[in-house]
Amino acid sequence: MLRFEVSVEDLLRSRFALSPAMDLCLLLRSLAGQNRPLPRAWATRLLPAFERLRRETELDAALALHTPQSGPNFVAPPPRGINQTWADDLAMIRATPLEAARREFATTATGPSAHDPRVRAVLDSTDAVSRIAEAMDQAWHELLATDWPQLRAICERDVVHRVGVIGEHGWATTIESLHPSIAWRAGGIEIGFFPPVGNVRLAGDGLLLIPSVFVGNIAAHLEDPWPRTLVYPARGTAALWGEQATVPQPDALTALVGRARARLLLALDAPASTSHLARSLAMAPGAVGDHLAILRGAGLLVRARSGRSVLYRRTPLGEALVAGSG
Repeated sequence: MLRFEVSVEDLLRSRFALSPAMDLCLLLRSLAGQNRPLPRAWATRLLPAFERLRRETELDAALALHTPQSGPNFVAPPPRGINQTWADDLAMIRATPLEAARREFATTATGPSAHDPRVRAVLDSTDAVSRIAEAMDQAWHELLATDWPQLRAICERDVVHRVGVIGEHGWATTIESLHPSIAWRAGGIEIGFFPPVGNVRLAGDGLLLIPSVFVGNIAAHLEDPWPRTLVYPARGTAALWGEQATVPQPDALTALVGRARARLLLALDAPASTSHLARSLAMAPGAVGDHLAILRGAGLLVRARSGRSVLYRRTPLGEALVAGSG
């Protein structure tokens, strides 16, 4: 079991972030058979490009640094916040000093693939960092960049939902809602399925919480340079993983309000902005705005400002309509 000892000061400093680089690493590990298997449609679409990248780039050198449980820090640097982009991550990867990268090579490149002559040549070279960074950049653009706006919207909406839970129910409920294995007990966060790690003190630095579309369970970072971190499955990934059985069927709702407005109503299981909805549903922002205005005029939605965003949520009438459609 893993337990984080949490103080009031830790809660005040806890925050959410997104990590494009970490999700890229998780995707690569899935494609390489080291992580949670991808849905069949995703695997069919991405595997040919993945195998070509392994032949034509230095991607195998990056893969040699990963195990099913971990990977080097420099290829997935700690994110600064929810506005983190792949460009931010790539700049930090490229800025890694060679000696720091080689220290990680010594502890992570221990599997059979690390002894492949082609991989070894990359890891032993003086430009190893730039070669690995270039391979990851190509992998990003060919494997993940097209889908990332929708996947990012899922993560952003998850953060909006969690912040709302904090405001309504507090941190304890929010932390426990991240995953069934997490419990808040006696001023600490306990994760039951972990190996016996013991107690980890946050030491006033807070906890970094990262929603991910590719993590299958709870993951944690416990050592520098990362802050103490929990990575958890983002809400709304059921459709991505083919788990549609619990999603309401919109047929009756579609007949009543039309397909686009039905999709929007069903998507608003947590408050979301126009841009979040447009990205997650692959719709034009202008069309989303028009449909939201009609749904709001019909009394099915309300809106409220949250920081710089305007968030929409279902009214009791909207909730009843969605519940009836299931």
